[in-house]
Amino acid sequence: QVQLVESGGGLVQTGGSLRLSCAFSGRTFSTYTMGWFRQAPGKEREFVAVISGSGITTSYADSVKGRFTISRDNASNTVYLQMNSLKPEDTAIYYCAARVGAITTLKSRFGSWGQGTQVTVSS
Repeated sequence: QVQLVESGGGLVQTGGSLRLSCAFSGRTFSTYTMGWFRQAPGKEREFVAVISGSGITTSYADSVKGRFTISRDNASNTVYLQMNSLKPEDTAIYYCAARVGAITTLKSRFGSWGQGTQVTVSS
């Protein structure tokens, strides 16, 4: 059973930075593709970024490209989301997700989810 625990959310001003972390346990981390998704109030959960098991391949939503960076440390079973130049529209609950298989941006393809961490960007 995969368990995911996010941390690092908080309140930040426009233009600021945050680094989210997601601790993975229960299976062999390096065999899992890891993704970050977010859900703003009244909106559907949307794709943010994804990284392959090896860490070589990544993909980003257009809305965060150039500002956010996804990375992973397979030695410590952790995936990160570095968020720079934050905007009020980045305010959401951010979720970490895991799947066995190739990179995808589809949330329906991810079988394991964390509980989420709140990110609030003030204007």
